[in-house]
Amino acid sequence: MPTLDIHNPATGALLAQVPADDAASVAAKAATARAAQPAWARVPLAEKLAMLRRFRAGVVSELDALATTLTQEVGKPIGQARNELNGLLPRIDFFLEQTEHTIRDEHVFDGGGMHEQISHIPLGVVANISAWNYPWFVGGNVVLPALLTGNTVLYKPSEYATLSGLHLTRLLHAAGVPADAMQCLVGAGEVGSALLQQRLDGLFFTGSHATGVRIAQAVAPKLLKLQLELGGKDPAYVRADADPRAAAESLADGAMYNTGQSCCSVERIYVHESVHDDFLAHFVATVQAMRLGDPMRDDTYIGAITRAPQLAVLQAQVDDALARGARLHCGGHTRPGPGHWFEPTVFSHVDHTMQLMREESFGPLIGIQKVRGDDEAVALMNDTRYGLTAGVYTRDEARAQALLAQVNAGTVYWNCCDRVSPRLPWSGHGDSGVGLTLSTHGILAFTRPKAWHLRRP
Repeated sequence: MPTLDIHNPATGALLAQVPADDAASVAAKAATARAAQPAWARVPLAEKLAMLRRFRAGVVSELDALATTLTQEVGKPIGQARNELNGLLPRIDFFLEQTEHTIRDEHVFDGGGMHEQISHIPLGVVANISAWNYPWFVGGNVVLPALLTGNTVLYKPSEYATLSGLHLTRLLHAAGVPADAMQCLVGAGEVGSALLQQRLDGLFFTGSHATGVRIAQAVAPKLLKLQLELGGKDPAYVRADADPRAAAESLADGAMYNTGQSCCSVERIYVHESVHDDFLAHFVATVQAMRLGDPMRDDTYIGAITRAPQLAVLQAQVDDALARGARLHCGGHTRPGPGHWFEPTVFSHVDHTMQLMREESFGPLIGIQKVRGDDEAVALMNDTRYGLTAGVYTRDEARAQALLAQVNAGTVYWNCCDRVSPRLPWSGHGDSGVGLTLSTHGILAFTRPKAWHLRRP
């Protein structure tokens, strides 16, 4: 039987060796999910909602232990791991409150002996290839509404967050979700590839743009529901009338939280020339005060880099920026010793010839560019193949809204950043992906509309 080794990225230590799937077991699980789906779809929604409430209670009861596992396998600081699990709870509450209303039949016409209505039926078998940076958020955004709307789920957590994925699956089973309806697939890329070969009705992926493209190409002949939540190069603009200290503190958190390993992390900042120097000083001071170290310490803010190959990506961006004339204010190096560590790094005097202003960093690295005004800032914010999030810091709400309306992004922020709400759709433009999760639209994403033409005799 194949196995998967799981290592702690902060220490390099082996955490666990767990049984893994292969092509044969993936096919068997897919067949089981297919056979189980009609019966699961017939389970009344009230019973499914009761299961979700029990799942929520299970997360609460084990929260500290689950946070410890999350920190150990991805290197996330323990306080941020607890934040992720606590942040999952309002998302669960949203699904509990909104699913019944969202998927109820719509009666759209009644007249002349004809009644027309729309029902929302499950897609069928839904596959979720999930991410490691926020495994409870990203997995929950897909798995929970998929199950509530009557789909069976083949859930492949990232190989870098397998233990958290197994816990999520275990807690759903303990809450009453049948094992055949919710199945976890363990393994790396070859298991994901085997999953793509199965008969599926929906595929929901969160990860890099390159992998998303390969998945789209692989499943194109299947004509299934495909959703790709990919990367970002998320910009923010600080206008001349903004409070430079408040903006710096907010954006430093947005850039460095989760060690910068978020698709919606702030990755490039444009600052009006009149407040640039003041903003930069406060930003650098804020970052320098962030503690890098043992993720199990409550006062640690910068944790380990989860994937060792990302260290080379970050170093290449640093080297490129220095070679092109950028000014380094702090960081810029890997940290020696066991584990995967990169210092929080801040550059100024950057421009769009540099990789760190164009290519996703996915780490604690940020470039700050001086601009002359709003038009230049908007042009630079839109000078990207991505379009996930963007923010503007200003005291003028009307001007903020006017500027954000011009920016190509699925989510926009005024005087905040790096924020996700279950009430709002999470989507992107361009290479940031297709489709959406969260909001009532994200619930409907796991259904297909069925049109009813009913003529009375």
